Amino acid sequence: MAVFDTPQEAFGALRPACVQLTKAQTVENVAQLEARLAAVGAGALQELQEYVLFPLRFALKVPGPRRERVVQRVLQCLSAVLLGTRVRSPRLLRELLSELCSCLPAPHGAPAPAEELQLAAVRALLALMHSAQGDAIVALYQPSCLPLLGFAVSLLLGLAERERAKQIKLAALECLQVLLLQCECQEHRCLREEEAQRCGDLFASFLPGVSIALSRIIAGDVKQGHRTTVSAIRLFYQIVGLVMADEQLARVPKQKEKPSVEQSRIAELIVHRGPEWSRSTSEKLSLLLRKIVELSSVHSHWKVRLELVELVQHLLSNCRLSLVDSFTHLLKALVGLVNDENSEVQSRCNEVLQGIAEQQVIAQSRALADVLSENLHSLATALPRLMNSQDDTGKFSTLSLLLGYLKLLGPKVNVVLNSVSHLHRLSKALMQVLELDVTDVKIVEDRRWGCVGGYDPSGSVQHGVQKGRCQRKYFRFFTEEKIFQLLQQVCRVLGYYGNIYLLVDHFMGLYSESAVYRKQAAMVLNELIAGAAGVGVDVLQ
Repeated sequence: MAVFDTPQEAFGALRPACVQLTKAQTVENVAQLEARLAAVGAGALQELQEYVLFPLRFALKVPGPRRERVVQRVLQCLSAVLLGTRVRSPRLLRELLSELCSCLPAPHGAPAPAEELQLAAVRALLALMHSAQGDAIVALYQPSCLPLLGFAVSLLLGLAERERAKQIKLAALECLQVLLLQCECQEHRCLREEEAQRCGDLFASFLPGVSIALSRIIAGDVKQGHRTTVSAIRLFYQIVGLVMADEQLARVPKQKEKPSVEQSRIAELIVHRGPEWSRSTSEKLSLLLRKIVELSSVHSHWKVRLELVELVQHLLSNCRLSLVDSFTHLLKALVGLVNDENSEVQSRCNEVLQGIAEQQVIAQSRALADVLSENLHSLATALPRLMNSQDDTGKFSTLSLLLGYLKLLGPKVNVVLNSVSHLHRLSKALMQVLELDVTDVKIVEDRRWGCVGGYDPSGSVQHGVQKGRCQRKYFRFFTEEKIFQLLQQVCRVLGYYGNIYLLVDHFMGLYSESAVYRKQAAMVLNELIAGAAGVGVDVLQ
């Protein structure tokens, strides 16, 4: 329990230590102040906040070479004061932010201080941002503070990208998250609509530098640890999701407002998020997202792959119109992770896909449907080559991707089927992939009980498919049964969503066209009809 609960008592106890620290900046004097602070109540400390902070701030601004041990101890003491109080003055918040930034190493300056000092400075910044409340935090995110915010963001990005110590990297990324108002703690209230719009305008100035630096961190050495990569991915989609949010961009006026004479210099730094800027930024972000998806989707740690799923979900929810060019890569990643080796990644992927189906995202967005249609066409074109060159694991991934595209398109698959070139590519791909191996067939063949059923996401055989005595099929391009089950599902999903009359007519044409396609066409027709009847078909409801 605190010994000094009133401001008067606390002032009497703290004054000698504060005066002594102002006169001589030593580790011992800082320790003496810390000992006195431990006996002061929270209410009294709040009243004396600026008085206690004065000697600590003075110690950081003393001219001459800095003694690292003293500065580190001062920063630790300052963090303790900030964590125990609330900063309610906009002036104090700005001044402390500037002073703490001066303790961080510049990207291209003098040799970096000790890791312990850098970590103490970042933690002090974190404590400051968590302690800021009310008018103080609102005033910080005004155009007049843009240079100060930009300075802090650039220093923290430099630390996160350049430093090797995992603790510093993680602390810098966490501090960036709080500084960019993406903190997940309960202390900070959600932004109101007009506040979020203003912050989006401010943060648009930082978006190029932040997104490029974060993409480099995500692509960094695996030795940095999965937590750093996960934090960088999360911050990337949070800042992009805020600045490129469809709702915000829709409210941006087409012409930039003319600033007053006093604000003209600051106004030059603020980006106008008009249609031209949005289009240009979307193209550049598409390149970064492609790089992030390629690296993260094959990352060895499952939490990185899980965070990639969250990235897709977040951007699809908030930036469906502004980032439509990027969804070729994002949807491919999402569909590709449905069969991930980790059950949590699989489960979350299925949840997101189910959410897309329930909200009819693809059905309501022609642009996204076009993206999926083009992806499907490209994959169908490459399918015979991939099935001929990949091993069975690669073939399974490729067919999972094909099945995922069909499920996502849902009823919109008819747009693809109504295109002669698309239907021709897809059907010919199925004919080639399902080509039977008849080089080793004998007069008396092996027979087995039980016919393979439909594909189930869990890997089990679905019920509802007719069972009986049937002949095992041997295929030219694959040997594993699960690949045949995937192909069955591809055909059944086509039958379930597609125009069954068009499909039957087309494959009957292939059946009659050549004896080479006859067996494959018969198999496809059987599966199409089963899918149209809803037998053993796995779809997103």
